[in-house]
Amino acid sequence: MTVHDVALIRGDGIGPELVDAALTVLAKVSDLYGFDIGITEVDAGAGAYERTGEVLDAAGRAAVGAADAVLTGPVGLPSVRLPDGTTAGRLEGILHAELGLHTRLRPVELLPGVPSRLDARPGSVDYVVVRDIAAPRYVPGGAAGSDGDGRGGGDGNSRGNGAGRGRGGADERRGVQVDEVSDTLTVAREDCVRTVRRAFELARSRSGSRRDRVRRVTCADRADTLRGMRLLREVFLDVAGDYPEIRAECLYADAAAEALVTAPEYFDVIVTADPVGGVLSALGAGTVGGAALCPSGAVGDAAGCFGPVTGSAPSLAGRRRANPVGQILAAAMMLDHLGEPAAARSVREAVRGALDMGTVRVERDGRSDCGAAAAAEAIAREVQPGA
Repeated sequence: MTVHDVALIRGDGIGPELVDAALTVLAKVSDLYGFDIGITEVDAGAGAYERTGEVLDAAGRAAVGAADAVLTGPVGLPSVRLPDGTTAGRLEGILHAELGLHTRLRPVELLPGVPSRLDARPGSVDYVVVRDIAAPRYVPGGAAGSDGDGRGGGDGNSRGNGAGRGRGGADERRGVQVDEVSDTLTVAREDCVRTVRRAFELARSRSGSRRDRVRRVTCADRADTLRGMRLLREVFLDVAGDYPEIRAECLYADAAAEALVTAPEYFDVIVTADPVGGVLSALGAGTVGGAALCPSGAVGDAAGCFGPVTGSAPSLAGRRRANPVGQILAAAMMLDHLGEPAAARSVREAVRGALDMGTVRVERDGRSDCGAAAAAEAIAREVQPGA
């Protein structure tokens, strides 16, 4: 039997509930498809920092480095702060550096039974935002030195506020008025090539846009105003020549944002860079029911780290309101990364089936009506071989 070694980070707030839900579904699918998931628990995040003074200690770094993949719940707690006052528990940047992760994948799909602000049918919105995360790339002025994007713990099952990477140009002392700051956006050709190729390879593996079934990669940029974005577009058009079967198109970021609301079914794969990528990803999540429904993956040449988009929402912990769908779909992304595509498809179909039949219900604010454990059991019952 194939054994996949997974480093597991339960996270903070509702994180342990979400991770347990994903493990319930993984246990069912691994049994049906004849492989095993070997779990190594890693203590990391804001709670770990509060207990030990380290977000991820040396043993944890060794464990994630040795694993075939990392599955993480949301991290961050509003009450746990670094000495400079910024949120403790930021983990993404640490994992990016430890594992050599360079590309983020953010699927956006309108699932059955999910309240949405869009006038769209379930399944008609299904695209992926691909962006470079080789850090540090975007350095906002005034940001305290940190290891990554960091997610805070919102009051709902929602994305928390993050901070920038690296150090900016503002005076960070409290009480000092700052009259001017400068932000730096660095875009490297090598990173662009790697990210753009990942986008085209992904489009090659998909069935195309939900509007016309055309395999399409759209470059969303600000090439009209930012030199770094002009470089991204230049690389995009160059790499596109290696994929003649994939339609390559360019849109300015503002036009892309509008189209993601007015015509989301047109998109298949979107490739971009920060800060545009973060904005478009969050916009997409908002159109399909919220961050709790969305998974995320960060991948490198070999390694991969997967988790939900949602924040740690400590006020929901233990109240049976946490929505595990994004976490379970992140586990499906991990299965794809581990070379188990049939099992990954089965998990996604199980999620759709449970939502379609109403055995898992999502409220308008994105929360679960029955809690993570009950939702996971309902989804696990829908897992079928050969999906």
